[in-house]
Amino acid sequence: MRCPMLRVDPTQRTRLIEIIRSLTERIAEAKLNGWFGEEEGLRVSLEAARNKLTAMDRARNQNTARIADLGIPQIRKP
Repeated sequence: MRCPMLRVDPTQRTRLIEIIRSLTERIAEAKLNGWFGEEEGLRVSLEAARNKLTAMDRARNQNTARIADLGIPQIRKP
């Protein structure tokens, strides 16, 4: 998740949401047990996962926004 070059396959969106939920639960567990270093590392991963999800949604919205009905081409005389 932390790799900035990683592009998540859009079909794996639900899996990414599961990962975000899991990271949130693991952060709570680390906080409860006083594992501050682990908590910080998980927070970094959680932020990266959320950014991937945001980027995935943004890319999906841009792809659908580009498709427009341009009509039938017409030849114009100069």
